Amino acid sequence: MTDRVPCGTSVTAAYYHNWMQELCRKMHKNRPDLLRDGPLILHTNACPHLENVVTDLLSKYEWEVLPHAPYSPDMSPPDFDLFPKLKEPMRGHRFSSLEEVSAAVTCAIQGLKKVAP
Repeated sequence: MTDRVPCGTSVTAAYYHNWMQELCRKMHKNRPDLLRDGPLILHTNACPHLENVVTDLLSKYEWEVLPHAPYSPDMSPPDFDLFPKLKEPMRGHRFSSLEEVSAAVTCAIQGLKKVAP
C-alpha cells in the first residue's frame, strides 16, 4: 500500500492513525497471512508516530514496532535500500506533473521483486 500525502497537508497523528487503520483493512482483505505473522513496523520517532492514538492502535493490533535510534546520523533503511530502487527506473525522465511522478513511483513499487516468505 502506498500513500501520497496531498499537497498542503501535514501528517498528523490523526492522519497517521487513519492510514494505519486503512493499512490493516487492506492487509486483512489482500494479505491476511501478513496479519497472522504479526507485521513489523519501522517508522521514525516523528511526533505523529509516537502519539497515544497511534501507539494505542498498534498495541491493539499487536504489531511490533522496531526501535529507531533518535537523531541517528545513519541513513534509514528506506534511504539505503528502497529509494535507490525507486529512483533507478525513473532516472533520466522528466515529469510534467505531480500525478505523473506519483504514477511512476507506483509503477516502480509494483515492479520491485517480492521477498519470499
